[in-house]
Order: sequence, then C-alpha cells, then structure tokens
Amino acid sequence: MIPVTTFAGKTVAVFGLGGSGLATCQALIAGGADVIAFDDDANKVAQATQARVGTADLRGIDWSGISALVLTPGVPLTHPDPHWSAKLATNAGVEIIGDVELFCRERRAHAPDAPFVAITGTNGKSTTTALIAHLLRHAGRDVQMGGNIGVPVLQLEPPAAARHYVIECSSYQLDLAPSIDPTIGIMLNVTPDHIDRHGTIEHYAAVKSRILGRAKVRIIGVDDEYGRGMAKNLAAMQREVVPISINRIVPHGYVGGERNIYRTGASEAEDIADLTGIGSLRGSHNMQNAVAAFASCSALGVDDETLRQGLRTFPGLAHRMEEIGRKGAVLFINDSKATNADSAAKALASFDNIYWIAGGLPKEGGIAGLAEFFPRIAKAYLIGRAAPDFAQTLSGKVPCDIAETLDVALDHAARDAAAAGKPAVVLLSPACASFDQFPNFEVRGNRFRELVQGLL
Repeated sequence: MIPVTTFAGKTVAVFGLGGSGLATCQALIAGGADVIAFDDDANKVAQATQARVGTADLRGIDWSGISALVLTPGVPLTHPDPHWSAKLATNAGVEIIGDVELFCRERRAHAPDAPFVAITGTNGKSTTTALIAHLLRHAGRDVQMGGNIGVPVLQLEPPAAARHYVIECSSYQLDLAPSIDPTIGIMLNVTPDHIDRHGTIEHYAAVKSRILGRAKVRIIGVDDEYGRGMAKNLAAMQREVVPISINRIVPHGYVGGERNIYRTGASEAEDIADLTGIGSLRGSHNMQNAVAAFASCSALGVDDETLRQGLRTFPGLAHRMEEIGRKGAVLFINDSKATNADSAAKALASFDNIYWIAGGLPKEGGIAGLAEFFPRIAKAYLIGRAAPDFAQTLSGKVPCDIAETLDVALDHAARDAAAAGKPAVVLLSPACASFDQFPNFEVRGNRFRELVQGLL
C-alpha cells in the first residue's frame, strides 16, 4: 500500500467504494487523513464500515471542512451530467481528484525521481502496459504495475528512487489527475469511445492528451488525426516528442513494419527487432503496442538486445487475442476485451477463415465500419442485445447464426469450423460491451475459456 501522507491531518471525502475506492480510503487513513466515504450502493457502504472506514451520506456533511473529494473513475465528472457528489464539491469550492492524482502527489513528495511510465489510448493500453512491465522486469528492474489494468495504483508498493511504476490510465482516471507528471507519457491512439462520458470526441482526445503535458518523454501514436494533432501542438510549443507509427515513416521516432521495428533518425532507419513467431504479439495493433514499449524502455536505458529477448518471452494478456488452444485444425482465440468495433478490427485483421462470435451490449456505430474484414469471416455467430442489428449489417455479406448466448454460439462455431476441413479460427471478439449478459469482459472471457477447455 502507498500511504497518502499529503493529506495527513485533513478531512477527505471519498465517493465510490468499489475496489479502487476502498483502496483509496485505506491509503488515506494509513497516511493520517480523516476519511468520510459514501456510495450509492448500500452494500458497499456496509462493506466499507466493516473495513473500519468512516462512512456518512455526503449530502449531509459540512463541506467547508473538506480538503478534497476523491471520486471513483466510474462516476460521471462532467457528462452526461455531473454526479451529485461532484456538484456538491464544486459548489463548495472543493477540488475533485482521483487515486492516480494521489499517487502522483505521493511520488513527488517522497521519490520524485522514481521512473513513472503512464500509458493511455483507446485501444492497446493494457497490452502495452503489461509488455513494458515485462520488459523492465526482464532487464532486472524493480517494477510495480497497476492502475486501470487491475491493481489499484494505491495498492502498489510505496515510491522509492529505483522503483519503476508502469501505470495504465483510462480517460476517466486522467480526468481526475490534473497534475499527472510521468517520466514517460504514452498516448497510443484515439478512436470514438466513451463519448457519453466526455461529450465529444474532441474533449475525449483532450483528456487523453493530459498524459503528455508534464511528461519528460512524450511518446505519441501519430496514425490517427488526434495523435498527429497532439504531436503538432507540442512541437509548436517546442516540446520534444517521440512519434511512433505502423503505417508511415516518422523522423526521430519508431516505426513498425510488417514484423520488424525500426528506430528512425533524420533520414535513416535502423532495424532493431523482429516479432516473427511471437504469437502474443500477433497483428498490426500489437505491433503498435510493441513499438511503444520498445521506445519507452529504450528511453529508460534498456539496451536493444535485452529488449529483443524480452519480447520473445512475453506471455500476452488474458482476453486480448489470447490463444486458448487447438482442436485439429481449429484455433480458439479469446478476444473478449474487444468491446468496440475498432478493437475487434485488430483481431479480424489477424486471421483468415474466421468463425466469429460477436455481440453483446452494442456501442454507437455498430459494426458497419468492419466491412473490409467481412471477406475474412466464414460465418458469424451473434449473441446478446446487438444480435438483430449485427445480423442486418451482415445480411448478404456474411452467413449469420443468431445464437443468442455464448455457449450456443461456441457450440455451433466449433462444429462448423471442424466440418470445414481446413485451418480455421473460432474467434470471440464481440465488438460490444458485455453488460447485457455478463458483469464485465473478464467474466465473459473466462466463460469462453471454460467452454473451450471443455471442448478440448
């Protein structure tokens, strides 16, 4: 745990008592703060009380004595409407921050030179975070990994001079981290997502860009217009940028080819790594992740040969292009983390003869934007609330089976793929949120893995 000493002797309100919220309360208390915590879920309030966290309805407290409101990232700060706790804090002139901001303040107070790599982007940030942590550990560094990837940042070990922090940051977390100042800030990409929470894609991109403003090294994916805009704006302010790309040559940066990574100068390019045969880094999206990881670890002083060795031992992440196993000529892939069409596109681009399981709680835009990949799909098996709309989009282009549930979809897909008599891939890449049938994408992916293992 990281005790939050920067609020010692002060009273802090905390709203949201899930995993990160409860960890925040405990870290504040350990650092000497008085905490008043609350949640709209009475069960979570009861759990916090049992954990010896002081609780009270924040609508009935005296806000004049509150130093800060620490808001859980899942609670609306601005859109579609600020949560009632945020309104109360704003009306009282109380700052609203999150757990990543608390971490940043503790690092500055106790170990400002501790290397801190912060990663964001619409897609790929979890794999990039895990890959950077893996490469640094392979190089013998003391590494703490957390944030949006699963371990609340305040549950990590306390800051120390040689301790490296590799932190995945969602847009929600960045919205609550006004002073984030990483050693290396990485912005991978921006595509439409979470517009309901940010109002417009322009605001969403602006929130993402906060990871770069105070960073010592700024690594920016320039393959979309928003990343290029961020790089251009920073260059205009004479801020140094390390551009990365997988579809264009960029000077003084890093470029991913079909399977190779290149370091570029003003006019020359050096071949520095080959990803051929690394199954955990299959696909162009993982090339971008690998390029970003290589660039960041190089900036931290890890030599190229150590990084090449580390790439080859990366196991990958669960639910992200995860190879579950083979049965005959059929490969089973769990890509449950693909909760939007852009993420699903990465998986569809990586295989041929795909028996595609898709659907769930649909997001804006559906799957019409995936049309270029339809020729790769042998058949689609549609589940959840999105099934009728997806079937209409695929009509006349891809054979469909409205399976409704995951178990039925897998049963039909495995049967049809085996009957084809040639190499095939059964791919769960839903292009949807999971919330109509599963609590989250992890539960959905775990269920798929269990079902596949039953077949194997």
